Amino acid sequence: MKKSAGILIVVLFLLVLLGTSVPFVVHQKEFVVVKQFGRIVRSEEVPGLYLKIPFVQTTQRVSTAIELYDIPASDVITKDKKSMIADNYVLWRVNDSTKYIQTLNAIRERANERVEAAVYNATKNVISSMNQDDIIASRGDKLTDMITTQANSDIGGYGITIIESQIKILDLPDDNKESVYERMISERNNIAASYKAAGDAAAQKIRNETDKTVTVTIAEAEKEAAVLRAEGEAEYMRILADAYKSPEKAEFYNYIRGLDAIKKSMSGSNKTLILDKNSELARILYSAE
Repeated sequence: MKKSAGILIVVLFLLVLLGTSVPFVVHQKEFVVVKQFGRIVRSEEVPGLYLKIPFVQTTQRVSTAIELYDIPASDVITKDKKSMIADNYVLWRVNDSTKYIQTLNAIRERANERVEAAVYNATKNVISSMNQDDIIASRGDKLTDMITTQANSDIGGYGITIIESQIKILDLPDDNKESVYERMISERNNIAASYKAAGDAAAQKIRNETDKTVTVTIAEAEKEAAVLRAEGEAEYMRILADAYKSPEKAEFYNYIRGLDAIKKSMSGSNKTLILDKNSELARILYSAE
């Protein structure tokens, strides 16, 4: 009985040992690498329950959660030889657990060192290929994408992917901030002056065209008015000629015109009228007598 009990205890112990060493679980945001005699034989990346050979195979867990690493600020030189200070932060994660273990032994501090080197080199290369004004104009998504893409080309061999390398501060050294700001203000003033000059030229062109239109319109109106006046006078003379074309009518017309002339000349306080005896007015007055 004692011997049977001992065997049962050993069997139960082995079953417990097998039950704890054979299955393993892969959780969310992690990879599990299976090693056999220290050599990686497979990597399980989908969450679930898996099995391994007991006593022969072991497992190593690798977190795939997004890591945040703040890179120290560093000096960089632009293409036009201007010094700037870049301060980056990086979001990265493991995408290949096998490479990550083989190259960095899954040590987070070593991974951060490689990420820092890759991002620093990418930042330096990108900024050194652009002038300072272009860098300032590209701040934001464009500059972030350029640095992230180049940094990933260097870090891929370590089983790491850089999700984003963002420049949180891109500033000028204190010793040349003032001169850069003055130059930027001067450039903006020049741009503003060019816009104003273009606006003034456009306004003057509009005024000239308007003045020309007004002058042409007035000239055409005056021409038309002169034509109408000439036509009216011609019509007046034609009607007048038709009205007084007989000798009797002509004489009556001259008589009326003469009376009008006398009336106009007798205006005012001076009522004296001196006439030549042969004038038409004298003839009218003599006829009235």
